[in-house]
Amino acid sequence: MSAPAPSPLAIVDAEPLPRQEEVLTDEALAFVAELHRRFTPRRNELLARRAERRAEIARTSTLDFLPETAAIRADDSWRVAPAPEALNDRRVEITGPTDRKMTINALNSGARVWLADFEDASAPTWENVVLGQVNMADAYRRRIDFTDERTGKSYALKAPEELATVVMRPRGWHLDERHLVDADGTPVPGALVDFGLYFFHNAQRLLDLGKGPYFYLPKTESHLEARLWNEVFVFAQEYVGIAQGTIRATVLIETITAAYEMEEILYELRDHASGLNAGRWDYLFSIVKNFRDGGRKFVLPDRNAVTMTAPFMRAYTELLVRTCHRRGAHAIGGMAAFIPSRRDEEVNKVAFEKVKADKDREAADGFDGSWVAHPDLVPIAMASFDAVLGDRPNQKDRLREDVDVKAADLIAVDSLDAAPTYDGLVNAVQVGIRYIEAWLRGLGAVAIFNLMEDAATAEISRSQIWQWINAGVEFEHDGRTVRATPELAREIAARELADLRAELGEEAFAAGRWQQAHDLLLTVALDEDYADFLTLPAYEQLTG
Repeated sequence: MSAPAPSPLAIVDAEPLPRQEEVLTDEALAFVAELHRRFTPRRNELLARRAERRAEIARTSTLDFLPETAAIRADDSWRVAPAPEALNDRRVEITGPTDRKMTINALNSGARVWLADFEDASAPTWENVVLGQVNMADAYRRRIDFTDERTGKSYALKAPEELATVVMRPRGWHLDERHLVDADGTPVPGALVDFGLYFFHNAQRLLDLGKGPYFYLPKTESHLEARLWNEVFVFAQEYVGIAQGTIRATVLIETITAAYEMEEILYELRDHASGLNAGRWDYLFSIVKNFRDGGRKFVLPDRNAVTMTAPFMRAYTELLVRTCHRRGAHAIGGMAAFIPSRRDEEVNKVAFEKVKADKDREAADGFDGSWVAHPDLVPIAMASFDAVLGDRPNQKDRLREDVDVKAADLIAVDSLDAAPTYDGLVNAVQVGIRYIEAWLRGLGAVAIFNLMEDAATAEISRSQIWQWINAGVEFEHDGRTVRATPELAREIAARELADLRAELGEEAFAAGRWQQAHDLLLTVALDEDYADFLTLPAYEQLTG
């Protein structure tokens, strides 16, 4: 009897995990290897194209709709494929990582959709990558019930008809998976690892449940990147023998360049597209990143001062709704990140009112659904959309033909009547250190100051520090004018580290990754060479 063929990919620098053999089968790895062989070279070309486009923005300080795709935008005849029944009503979506407890709570939350996140809400330790896949498969087989050994609390899935539909989010194109390499030692893109393992194991399983393999596509910067995903989908469906068009993808419009290519992105994915999402935090990060040397008119104020009613943000969201509905796709609104306090009802009352106002506005503007970060926010968001939708699954028939957004409107940052503050700088440093410390311990979604923070909000924090220092922003503080400088950022960071040491106690502080997080934040916030993504240098320091 001949020996089995060796795996086409090697697992490196990783301790064996319980049940990993259920996910990392020879057949699944062969599929991921074929995805890598076929599509990684094009991925690499598109990453190089990002750098070229960024250099062009640095030179011109502007963006415009693409002249070469004007015919696609002008053609009224095309539509995306009709939504499958399981994705037709998306009025509330909950987001979160794929640990066992979150998987059960999200599926049981009452939301119509759960964004099962292998991206910004998940630090990509090998354990999180592999066991997240185990948890997803267990959920679909209803083998995920468990009792928390620490608290004694039991978790179990509700009846199948009460569970949220899963839309899984793989990592963005820019991230590699260092633990899975080919024969040359080249790592496989994290996007292809996450997509490949999930699709290979669960596509038919989901179809048997009356649903399907549905995905959120993050960090997309152009329609050419959407085209690559479409090519991946066509190949994947052919490989496992399921019908073309079974996969459905919702693209996050969370980069400023993608905002100018919304129609083209839907066009490239039209047989697999189900909608676009307004990913507000990464969108702001992308504006800072792309226009960081564009002068004062591109300087953003404190992140919490950039509400969705800001003129340039309103242009973005209204264009998204109009684009989606013109093409028969769902328009999904932004995140309500508030985490309810178990101790302060007054904090909750004020926050719940803000969440309600935000979701009321989105529903009134024509969105078909929106995101929340916590189960307690599901009823609030549901009420906002129920009031507008009633028994209808969506409002795609509301075409918003009144919307007329010009290219300049999307980057009119200086139309917002707000300015950076000293307190905003302090908050950016605090959130940056606290989030990075948790991320280095393997946690991607972290409650900080009653907000659910993920990699996107950490990116804004470090980017705003960088931008304010390089733009020479001045603040009023304690009756005097203070200039944003590296020295000021270091002073605030040192104070935060001392406060954390006092707050946690010496033993708990030493057990954490606080000094490492402090140093990494200052590196990415103060270096002259701006790192494209915080998670790239952070991944080099992530253990596991």
